[in-house]
Amino acid sequence: MRRTAKMEDQKYIDELVARSREAGKVLEDYTQEQVDEIVKALARTIFDHAEPLAKMAAEETRMGVYEDKIKKNQGKARIIWNSLRGKKSVGIIEECPEQGIVKVAKPMGVVCAVMPCTNPIVTPMSNAMFAIKCRDTIIVAPHPRSKQCTLEVKRLFDIEFERLGVPKDVFLVTEEPSIDRTKLLMQTCDVVIATGGMGMVKSAYSSGKPSYGVGAGNVQGLYDDDIDVKTASAKAIASRIFDNGIICSGDQTIIAPKSIYKDLIAAFVAQGAFYVDDPEQVKKATDALFPNGVMNKALVGQSVAKVADAMGLAIPAGTKLIILKADGCGKGHLLSEEKMCPVMSAYEFDTWEEGVAIAKANLLVEGAGHSVSIQSNNKEHITYAGLHLPVSRVLVNQICATMNGGAFTNALSPTTTLGCGSWGNNSVSENLTYYHLMNVSRIAYEMKDWKQPSDEEIWK
Repeated sequence: MRRTAKMEDQKYIDELVARSREAGKVLEDYTQEQVDEIVKALARTIFDHAEPLAKMAAEETRMGVYEDKIKKNQGKARIIWNSLRGKKSVGIIEECPEQGIVKVAKPMGVVCAVMPCTNPIVTPMSNAMFAIKCRDTIIVAPHPRSKQCTLEVKRLFDIEFERLGVPKDVFLVTEEPSIDRTKLLMQTCDVVIATGGMGMVKSAYSSGKPSYGVGAGNVQGLYDDDIDVKTASAKAIASRIFDNGIICSGDQTIIAPKSIYKDLIAAFVAQGAFYVDDPEQVKKATDALFPNGVMNKALVGQSVAKVADAMGLAIPAGTKLIILKADGCGKGHLLSEEKMCPVMSAYEFDTWEEGVAIAKANLLVEGAGHSVSIQSNNKEHITYAGLHLPVSRVLVNQICATMNGGAFTNALSPTTTLGCGSWGNNSVSENLTYYHLMNVSRIAYEMKDWKQPSDEEIWK
């Protein structure tokens, strides 16, 4: 029976990939203008249907916040299209006369995109926009817990494909997803994007195909003594509670100087945080959050009220998040790990170097390669953190959850897939974007007026 099922799965995947390749033959002849018209239509579709898609995502996954999902759908559609328009991805994309180099973009082929249940709308949109921008086709492998969301995205995209005269098979979905089918798809396509758990990312890198994965999130929040505590805490709260804390870029910790710690915590509390520093209560809350040392799946993406109830905490109405005073950092301390719900852990330090060391210790437990969020006006301190922390992004004085994946406020590539470098066992340490999904041919002419340096010049 098992062998028969596997054969049926392979047949299904082979047929899906064959359809995708046929559609790719059509897409390969499209002009830049035709490609961009499709990419824009994909973004506009999600933007225009942001509300019903957000409702579907909240209901099917049973995680997150409906209103935040609307903002996410609209925001990602808006900024990713804005970042892609005008960018060359077809034919000659760059000429360097002084070097004698002409760069020509070519499609990679069929992209397998593995989806997380935390982002079942904008991640398929984002990956499809990047793929089709480069004249690739894409097959999405949704999480079983969010497959209806992905199928609805497919239905809406098909309407636009028909309007534009584009083969609908440029965007396909494994309609009955399973781990086995996803693995087979990764092995059969041309390139893999794995946005999900570390097990799936590891599987992608073992597929034998070029792969882009993501690392675990556990964004450390560093605070300096020169900040406005009200403004800094407001940004951190917005970051931590967005979509009930399931965003990988949401602030996880408050690492603050002892000189401002009380004032900073007071600012958090004044804006809706519930602070717990009694050791017994902190232990009880930690045990509820990490039963048997593992994040409680029943609390992922849940409301602060549900989390507080599980922790045995009586919180006032209007509470936005819970802050637990940690008794230590790094290995052996569960609060140093990622908490995918409206909870933060808090730490005090004497010197900036000590604060950076706390952040590093936590990152080495979980989240190395991802990001740190800094609230500071001291460039020397910011640079020190950038030099010493094993992260791919150091976001300064911004709302990390909504701006770390690219924003109008910074120059990071807008995306839903954040590479974490070798620290996170990833192949890239930047935000995934369209150019990661193209092959480039380089036409190399002999450079004008070239001159071979003498041995003396070479070895001096």
